[in-house]
Amino acid sequence: MIIDELQRANIEALKSKDKVSRAVLSVVINKYKMEAIELKSNGNEISDKDMVRIISKVLKELEEEKSGYEKVNRVEDVNNVNTQIEVISKYLPKMLSESEIRAEIDKLSDKSIPSIMKHFKANFEGKVDMGLVNKIARSL
Repeated sequence: MIIDELQRANIEALKSKDKVSRAVLSVVINKYKMEAIELKSNGNEISDKDMVRIISKVLKELEEEKSGYEKVNRVEDVNNVNTQIEVISKYLPKMLSESEIRAEIDKLSDKSIPSIMKHFKANFEGKVDMGLVNKIARSL
């Protein structure tokens, strides 16, 4: 599971005194644990699909943080956030490119936006940027 890889990387970051990597890995691991507790209380188990969603959410938060630092010209903080993004990005599956998304949409018989969004959510969750899918679907 992805969580096992993250925990190993967190231990390695601790041993090598890499505070920047350790910070982001700890955040992701803690969010995973909170999600696991919440799902378990509802009688469900956490899966890698949930982990991908958590990592994607953290990446989005980091991108927002980075743009804030860029606006106030804090170069060192931007570099730290870039490092954090690199660290956790490698735990995500390969995302579909714009051309792959267009090819998948072309295969669909119903090209209405709700139908397209449902198809990608059901079949490619965690492997596609749903915002990009929406943008492409609206441009058709």
